[in-house]
Amino acid sequence: MWKGVVVSIQVAARGGAALAPVAEVRAVAGRGLVGDRYHDRRGTYSERPGNGRSATLIETETLEALRRDHRLELSPAETRRNFAIRDVPLNHLVGRRFRVGEVLLEGVRLCEPCLHLESLTRSGVREALVHRGGLRAEILSTGTIRVGDSVRPEPEPFTHRAARSRAPRPTRRRDPP
Repeated sequence: MWKGVVVSIQVAARGGAALAPVAEVRAVAGRGLVGDRYHDRRGTYSERPGNGRSATLIETETLEALRRDHRLELSPAETRRNFAIRDVPLNHLVGRRFRVGEVLLEGVRLCEPCLHLESLTRSGVREALVHRGGLRAEILSTGTIRVGDSVRPEPEPFTHRAARSRAPRPTRRRDPP
């Protein structure tokens, strides 16, 4: 089982504004991060329906790979993601619940890079971040998230249906007519 850590937190007051680092942030269930553009519905895509804008995360290992493999230097704030984290397999959290500090989140979809991100950073970023641009998540419980907080998976709930699907099924034998 993995356990990661929050390395940095970034928020922006409005769409297109530079993200600023903060030591902690208040996460509000169903709303977003206090002080961030999507909490106040002032983000670039706030007028478009959809979920997964409450919080965004990126792996610090991805930023290291960009530097090493593509010679692209990108700070956590330049990624336009709220949290830079270490030692967490974000792609595996789509459809799963996890905790960041005391706050429960659910991975909604991968945060694939877009032309908007590349226009705010530099050429080549979009291509280099395909399938490793981070995770979009919904905030399910209210609380404070701090730099240094742990990131860990929430245990999968046991369901009878899941147990039945793993149990061998009896086979029916048919005799030829």
